Amino acid sequence: MAEPSSQDQLRARVEELRRELREHDRRYYQLDDPTVGDDQYDSLLNELRDIESAHPGLVSPDSPTQRVGGQRLERFEPVEHSIAMLSLGNARGEEELRAWVERIRSHLAREAIEVAEFTFVVEPKIDGLAVSLRYENGRFVRGATRGDGVIGEDITQNLRTIRSIPLELDDAPAVLEVRGEVYLPKAAFAELNEKRAAAGESTFMNPRNSAAGSLRQLDPALAAERPLALWAYSVGELVGIEFTSHSNSLDALRGWGFPINPGIEVVTGDDAVVAACDGWLERRDGLDYEIDGAVVKVDDFELQRRLGTVGREPRWAIAWKFPPTTAVTVLRAVHWNVGRTGHIVPFAELEPVNIGGVTVSFTTLHNGEDLARKDVRPGDRVIVLRAGDVIPQVISPAPHEVERADRSEPPKVPAECPSCGTATVKTDTVWTICPNKRGCAGQQWQALRHFVKRAALDIEGLGDERLSQLMDADLLLTPAGLYSLDWDQVGQLEGWGEKSIDSLKASLEESKSKPFAKVLYGLGIERIGEVNARNLAQYFRTIDALMEAEPEAIEAVPGIGPIQAELVAETVREPEFIEIVNQLRQAGVTLEEQGPPPGEGPLSGKTFVLTGALPTLTREEAGERIMAAGGKVTSSVSKNTDFVVAGDKAGSKLEKAERLGVDVLTESELLGLLGQQEAA
Repeated sequence: MAEPSSQDQLRARVEELRRELREHDRRYYQLDDPTVGDDQYDSLLNELRDIESAHPGLVSPDSPTQRVGGQRLERFEPVEHSIAMLSLGNARGEEELRAWVERIRSHLAREAIEVAEFTFVVEPKIDGLAVSLRYENGRFVRGATRGDGVIGEDITQNLRTIRSIPLELDDAPAVLEVRGEVYLPKAAFAELNEKRAAAGESTFMNPRNSAAGSLRQLDPALAAERPLALWAYSVGELVGIEFTSHSNSLDALRGWGFPINPGIEVVTGDDAVVAACDGWLERRDGLDYEIDGAVVKVDDFELQRRLGTVGREPRWAIAWKFPPTTAVTVLRAVHWNVGRTGHIVPFAELEPVNIGGVTVSFTTLHNGEDLARKDVRPGDRVIVLRAGDVIPQVISPAPHEVERADRSEPPKVPAECPSCGTATVKTDTVWTICPNKRGCAGQQWQALRHFVKRAALDIEGLGDERLSQLMDADLLLTPAGLYSLDWDQVGQLEGWGEKSIDSLKASLEESKSKPFAKVLYGLGIERIGEVNARNLAQYFRTIDALMEAEPEAIEAVPGIGPIQAELVAETVREPEFIEIVNQLRQAGVTLEEQGPPPGEGPLSGKTFVLTGALPTLTREEAGERIMAAGGKVTSSVSKNTDFVVAGDKAGSKLEKAERLGVDVLTESELLGLLGQQEAA
């Protein structure tokens, strides 16, 4: 028997590396159960990339190395769906959902099919971009958008960059078409916008538009930069396999490695399906992805076939739509404000409008360039979005507004600061700023608001009106000035009695013992949010070490990029920053990190996830206790999570913990664990 050639050995090694990498991808993206670290994974990927680079003939489209994006496209080719991707009818509430159930029961009865109780599958209605994935003999060969349901666009190269989409399937049929929704997780969306803002780029409007825009990039490398994900929700064309029910098909897809939403339920009866839909509404805001409703499907495929379609909607499925998150109203005026870091920020005054049970009169307009891009003007009818706890925002003019001949002039960024009158300066980013850092009352007021808010020093009794009152009376200019207020003069102001003064004194005294990370966040360094402030505090341990650090040392902190590092180094060396720090030090405010450094302490190596409303602690307070003992707090549950601390209305994170077998603690059990560790 002939010895294998070196080419045969290379080919065998390539196939071995691909199999191993695909399995690691499956365990990481589908099972949340990685068995190797990032360095080991990267080593395998680099070895495969080196071999393919030296031997281009061994490259294949389904190789893990091709996830980074292929050749730039000139345009998207049309794709005709072999089975139409239908749209769904809507039910807006329990009454309409029950009426739909009665309609399909009556339709089947006319065909002499009596169904006492239907079995339904209830799924989240993901707010993303619907796609079709075609596999032939187990290989991913084409991906397309839904388009108009009949003709979509070929976005295969962009879809290949999404790591949760398998490129090769084991024991697959001759043809398998998988349908799903591509989305951008909320956390990834926030991180993406933070990076774009730090780089001076315009931010994205919402996760759905970010996902859709990413998939329709002509350059797949740009799509590869976005952390997109997929939930698979159904099958289309099949050759070589049959399923009897929708739930069976989802089980099969899960077995092939497709991500299937863990919250999907199979229920029987009208009451159960209503309860399942209500359940999605209750936990909507706690999910790490946007949903705008729930989808209800008859589970039995034979009943689906008998029910058929009406127009371009299946009779056997319906979307339970949540209360609207958008509305149309009139933009009365555009106003301008100055932020704590000098940014000139526009905001909209609206004709009051009710969105999802909340009356909205004012909304953010982000920045001058974003305002110009949207082209909304006073007098326009505009579309306003309010999603969950997100600050309401103006999305665009209402349809046909831009065609009006009597539209007002586009708003312009003011040439002078609206607070202090200093000439504004356009930076090389999207922002125009007021350079008068020390003498601008608007910036000083915003800095004070930031310092006293809950996420920072959490000083009670200092709302906007009282802060303005103290500033107008020349009693307060900087955050440090709070600790040296002239209480006799404060007592002479309207509304300040002995009780309110004593309450504020107590809150100020309590704030002195807040963790260093909160103080650092409260000082309002530009582009440093809560997470980065915590990382900086844990890394440098003291304010003095941070103030002495060079940009290169600051950039070594997790989550800090070169632009942020330069800004931090520049800010902490400014005379006014140093003066405020010295005043805070004199007042006794905490300026060094307590507890063990990261990776040390009795809870080192233990990872916690906090979810739901705890009885006595806020999640923030619980996280601080855990980190003070050396533990790590993350936002998502995986096999690497040691404990999930669950309170009331814990939602999907608790469900995932139970599914993965992660230990779940109550608040009292967490306090017991912390008490044992602290005693030890």
